[in-house]
Amino acid sequence: MTFAERPEPAIDAAERPMLEGWLDHHRETLIAKCAGLTDAQLREASVPPSALTLLGLVRHLAEVERFWFREILAGEELPDLYSTEEDPDADFKVSETTTWAETEAVWRAETAAARESAAAFNLDDFSKGLGSSGKPFNLRWIYTHMIEEYARHNGHADLVRERVDGATGV
Repeated sequence: MTFAERPEPAIDAAERPMLEGWLDHHRETLIAKCAGLTDAQLREASVPPSALTLLGLVRHLAEVERFWFREILAGEELPDLYSTEEDPDADFKVSETTTWAETEAVWRAETAAARESAAAFNLDDFSKGLGSSGKPFNLRWIYTHMIEEYARHNGHADLVRERVDGATGV
C-alpha cells in the first residue's frame, strides 16, 4: 500500500487552507487504504458478525459528503445516494455487483461537488440547510466534523485492510 500521492497538510497555513488540507489528507488516506485490492477484497467484511467493508466505507463517505456540503451547506434538495427510510444503513451494504470503479467514481464526484459548494462560503457563513436540531452550521463546523468523520472511518479502514491482506500503514 502506498501513500505517495496523498497530500500532506501544510504546517504553516492559514485556517481555511489548514482545514481543507486536513480534509483532503483524510479523503485520500481512505482511498489509499483501498489501493491494490480487487473488488472481491474490497467487499470482504472485517470480522463477523460485522458487515463493514472498505467499499461500504467509501460509499458511506460519499453519502456524508453529499449530505453535509450539498444538502446542509448549500441547501440542495437531493435524494440519498444509497440509503432509504426503510434502510438508513444501505450506504454501508455492498453486493457482489458493487465495484470499486463505480464506488470511487461516485465518491470522487461527491468530493468535487463538496469542494464546489464550500467555495461559495466563508468559514463563518451559515448553511442554507438546517440540521436535525433545526439550526444551521457554519462552514468551519462542517469542515471540522468532516475531518473527524474521515479520521474515525480511516481507523475502521485500517483494521479492515489489515484483516483483508495484512497491510498496515499510515
